Amino acid sequence: MARRSLPLLTDDTAFFWTSGADGRLRFQRCVDCSALNHPPLPVCRRCRGHELTVTEVAGTATLVSFTVNERFPAPGLEPPYVVARVAVDEDPRVRLTTNIVGCEASELRLGMRLEVVFEQVDDVWLPLFRPCAEQPDPLPALPPDDPGPEQVKALVRPPVRAERFEHRAALTGAGASRIGRRLGVPPLALAVEACERAVADAGLTLDDIDGLATYPGSGISAGMGEGGVTTVECALGIRPTWHNGGMDTFGPAGSVIAAMLAVAGGLARHVLCFRTVWETTHTQQVREGLRPMPRQDRVPDGGQWVAPFGASPAAIHLAQNAQRHFHEYGTTRETLGWIALNQRANAALNPEAIYRDPLTMDDYLSARPITSPFGLYDCDVPCDGSVAVVVSAVDAARDLPRPPVLVEAVGTQLVERLEWDQTTSTHEPQVLGQSAHLWTRTDLRPDDVDVALLYDGFTVNCLSWIEALGFCGIGEAKDFLDGGKNIARDGVLPVNPHGGQLSHGRTHGMGLVREAITQLRGEGGARQIPGARTAVVSTGGLTPSGVMLLRADG
Repeated sequence: MARRSLPLLTDDTAFFWTSGADGRLRFQRCVDCSALNHPPLPVCRRCRGHELTVTEVAGTATLVSFTVNERFPAPGLEPPYVVARVAVDEDPRVRLTTNIVGCEASELRLGMRLEVVFEQVDDVWLPLFRPCAEQPDPLPALPPDDPGPEQVKALVRPPVRAERFEHRAALTGAGASRIGRRLGVPPLALAVEACERAVADAGLTLDDIDGLATYPGSGISAGMGEGGVTTVECALGIRPTWHNGGMDTFGPAGSVIAAMLAVAGGLARHVLCFRTVWETTHTQQVREGLRPMPRQDRVPDGGQWVAPFGASPAAIHLAQNAQRHFHEYGTTRETLGWIALNQRANAALNPEAIYRDPLTMDDYLSARPITSPFGLYDCDVPCDGSVAVVVSAVDAARDLPRPPVLVEAVGTQLVERLEWDQTTSTHEPQVLGQSAHLWTRTDLRPDDVDVALLYDGFTVNCLSWIEALGFCGIGEAKDFLDGGKNIARDGVLPVNPHGGQLSHGRTHGMGLVREAITQLRGEGGARQIPGARTAVVSTGGLTPSGVMLLRADG
């Protein structure tokens, strides 16, 4: 078996990864406020002090979440294995991603007391944890998040001015390439298909387009893009007056919000936004040896805190958030199952959807495990495809042949921490702040929403957005989702009428934007939500995300 992935030792992190040489766990500590900083930073996140030192800790912690990974192999680790987060006694705001050793997974309970045990691999001492011999009875409450869900609204900044830039932008076109599994089509060809169709849908020509925007931009591998703005511009010859691309934006459909700002500010009149994935073809080519496997021996930057423990996949992190929601609020696997069943029932009416066969709760519960509590149907469907949307200035949109979809408000504020294991533990991170921010920028309220297009890379993502956006209270999803009636096409909040990413395919949020446009135009056919005039669209989470409130014209 290959050895574990190891961190790349640098001047600012080596103290942590080598501290186990004498059996002591060490963290960076702020001299001014005594807070522990993890991962290490050049400034204290708590008080912004600059006098930092290294301190020993006892090496004891509380188990705050865990998942049994059944699916994802990692260097030096063969499934099943336990990935966990532990809260350090000296500062429970600090969490470590680790592996639990010395016990069976069935013995683990949240709140258990743990102690560090080091495993040396080359020049690195990995801090693993095992249960302490003595355990409190009953187990204590878990350390709260900082900030917790109830604190988020107080941290949201009010609008700078009464006038909203959103009202100067509109969505005027949408298009998609063919979407499927292992299509074997070059990703740029898929992007061109989607872009040409979106521009034609808007009643424009490519010569009318003066802006380009995408996510994640160039330099991204593993089937997650077509090469970015430069590649598409080279293919289409658009010569934009404004362009934008990158991952540090408002989620996978952050290009659309960036385009709104561009047209509102007069930098462009019609911006073409696009998102391309070809994960299934890429994965097949790796298996066939046509593309090299990524190296995983020494991991730099943020990946070093999770890769050595086999915790790189997003599913492993979000599964732990789902487990925490179960623990805190009594949520069950059936709660998540109603989301999967709803998306599949909707996909049956969408000829584009990859999975359209009926799905029952028994099917859902008996599906092969992925990483507890997730089974197969908790996870979205990797696919090949591209989706494009045209964002236009409102004054330019009025000249086009079809009524525009108007933008009521967006939510983008970062409130929670961005590191996956240091941030919100009960919900998908990066949904609480963005949702609260959205409602400060409009007089509309959750009851005014006719259809919701909610990011569902995993079932818990969708649950998180439902609670964060106020369609039910925090911790109330179990009752709101029970039976699936509330989120059905004829329910109080129709969710993802096209099948979402769980059944239609993982188009990374842009498919949700396209479906919102379809619904607000009344073009959904058999899946159309009658009278849909207002739609909320969330894209992303876990990394920076964004949420939009859209409305039909007139």
